[in-house]
Amino acid sequence: MARPCFKIERDFPEPLAGVDEAGCAPLAGPVVAAAVVLDRVHFPRGIDDSKVLPAKDREAICARLYKQAKVGVGIASVEEIETLNIYWARMLAMTRAVEALGFDPAWILVDGNACPRWTRPSKAIVSGDARCRSIAAASIVAKVTRDRIMAEYCAQYPGYGWSSNKGYPTPDHRKAIARLGVTPLHRRSFSGVREHLPDLVTMAAE
Repeated sequence: MARPCFKIERDFPEPLAGVDEAGCAPLAGPVVAAAVVLDRVHFPRGIDDSKVLPAKDREAICARLYKQAKVGVGIASVEEIETLNIYWARMLAMTRAVEALGFDPAWILVDGNACPRWTRPSKAIVSGDARCRSIAAASIVAKVTRDRIMAEYCAQYPGYGWSSNKGYPTPDHRKAIARLGVTPLHRRSFSGVREHLPDLVTMAAE
């Protein structure tokens, strides 16, 4: 299978930012977005959709992206997810990621079928992380950043397996919620969490 390339980007002016997010489906933790502006001559090799890369490769490429590209990261908290819903929290995280670049790109390509409500020149690219190198790079940064956040949260709330399941609704995570209860980092509006709320007991980080 071919890796993402610059074929799509070539139709747009530079500097161009690819934007993607990680963490829409999990039952716990924030949604994290990244914006990446690649140098089309000097860029890390091996960039691909973060979902198909081993964790070790994602980490290595992410480190090189911070050296060879312009990177911005945006986060929407669990509280914002609950207030706005996951769709608009995702849009908020992506907006913050672009703002974190510190400059306005000439164009932005966003993974998915819609862009945030901004006035910036942009286009949504369906399956962009598998087709567009800039978006794939953003998917790597977003995934690595969120995975690190969930590993830190795992130390605060042991027993949920967040260092491995990253808050996704895996069988072990669902069983842990049933056994240990709901933490302040769980998304209470999500199925898999809300059915346990009647038994909610305030939990302090250990």
